[in-house]
Amino acid sequence: MKRVTGLGGIFFKCRDPEAVKNWYSKHLGLPLDGDGCVTFQWRDAEDSKSVGRTVWATFPADTEYFNPSRASFMINYRVENLKELLAELKKEGVEVDDKIEEYDYGKFGWITDPEGNRIELWEAPK
Repeated sequence: MKRVTGLGGIFFKCRDPEAVKNWYSKHLGLPLDGDGCVTFQWRDAEDSKSVGRTVWATFPADTEYFNPSRASFMINYRVENLKELLAELKKEGVEVDDKIEEYDYGKFGWITDPEGNRIELWEAPK
């Protein structure tokens, strides 16, 4: 079973998310979309017809979305079979959040690394 297949996103906390987004847009040319995020599109190396995306986004410093982690960032990794992977990771002793969220843009699950950093796993829709 494949585990991580790519980087789905990079998210980080900011005291002033709007100012930080605008700084990155102005000085580094990151193109903000309508949601205030940056979406980098790319083609799959094994199937050039398949388009993927990696999201870059800021969050308010007081967001609870990264909890229970105290880190100011969270990395989102793409996976192929979220439920199967989470079950396997749990068997291996990895701290797995029992919650799985499903949307039209994919399924999300979370684990915690040995340093207490929350990691988001994302299975893109088929």
